[in-house]
Amino acid sequence: MKAERLIMQELLAEIKFDANRLIPVIVQNAKTNKVLMLAYMNAESLSLTLSTGETYFWSRSRQELWHKGAISGNIQHVVDIRLDCDADTLLIRVQPAGPACHTGNQTCFYRKYRP
Repeated sequence: MKAERLIMQELLAEIKFDANRLIPVIVQNAKTNKVLMLAYMNAESLSLTLSTGETYFWSRSRQELWHKGAISGNIQHVVDIRLDCDADTLLIRVQPAGPACHTGNQTCFYRKYRP
């Protein structure tokens, strides 16, 4: 528990949150390497993610914490968390328990742009 708090403190000290105290998070399927979604975290949602092993995000539209899969059952189990070279974006690799997108698609990036 003490070691977990130290890791959390070190990570929070290194992260460069934006002006709204948020950091973008890319969520990737650890098995297939597919990008599932992009969301945002604040310090509280990151702390919950680290302590529970499931993803929590900050909803910018609702201005509240959001436990991914709490309603749908499509929980994302964290495999690992990576910080980019500038410390301003996280990559969270997960084992999803179902589709990532609210539309039922496996990934939120299912629409192709066709010029």
